[in-house]
Amino acid sequence: MKRLSFLYPLVLCLLVLGSLSGCETVIDAKLDTGPTQLSVDAILTDQPGPQTIHLTQTAPYFNSGTPSAALSATVTVTDNVGKSYAFTDENNDGYYVWQPASTTDTLGHVGRTYQLTINLGGETYRASSAINRVPIVDSLVFAKTKINPLSKVEGYRAEFYTRDLPGAVDYYRIRYYRNGTLQARARDIIIVQDAAFRGSADTDGLLFIQPIRRSVNPDSLYALNEEVKVEVQSLSLEAYNFWDALRTQITNGGLFATPPANVPTNITNTNPSGRKPVGFFIASAVRSRTARIVNENIRPDDNR
Repeated sequence: MKRLSFLYPLVLCLLVLGSLSGCETVIDAKLDTGPTQLSVDAILTDQPGPQTIHLTQTAPYFNSGTPSAALSATVTVTDNVGKSYAFTDENNDGYYVWQPASTTDTLGHVGRTYQLTINLGGETYRASSAINRVPIVDSLVFAKTKINPLSKVEGYRAEFYTRDLPGAVDYYRIRYYRNGTLQARARDIIIVQDAAFRGSADTDGLLFIQPIRRSVNPDSLYALNEEVKVEVQSLSLEAYNFWDALRTQITNGGLFATPPANVPTNITNTNPSGRKPVGFFIASAVRSRTARIVNENIRPDDNR
């Protein structure tokens, strides 16, 4: 009878759980989708060639389809020295493009401030951004290494060298390409304050710290003869905060996740009671270096 006395509570628990699972009710909740908003993806640089601003209309949160293009907008960028640049949507797909007069002509110039104006559906949206200074990428080298200390699989780790410009607090974004393809995972949103991460010690004018120099690597490492390109983009403090908030939203998950929310924008509707836009306008200077993984670019691995 002792054995039965131990089994009785277990049987009772199973019966209770079974009864609970048999009482499920499916609720089809009807959620408000909210008003459609203009979404702006605008990053202009000091590099030669065409510049593009992408305009779309926002979609409901649970809609996994491609957002619809924002068509028939008038898009203009002006700078603080009186120049104006018209962006046109020749393909009627929401990509508004400025075409330079020559292959060497550039829209962006370090030290200038740019204002974006979008007229769409009877409403006017505006934003401004300055192009700050940016350092050059001194070198890009590679070292043969293991994926991890316990693995026999080897590859090549990239490391770039850049020194922060002294005399002021500067903000940068690092991007990298593998064989011409931009690497765009959440962990690849790499932002820098001076030569380190925000909150670090004073690194004004110093060489970028090693974790940043080695942040331009895929999980699988690189292979011989692959091509790697590293870009350093200048950012305003506003743009730095935008990328920081975007990365936080993209990686927002798990037990302590917070409700999703729109990332703050620097774009405003001139009509305070009009529909609010989302997105961001960034003007940036860019310096880059490209290298192929060949013998002359390979250095000893200092972690061995």
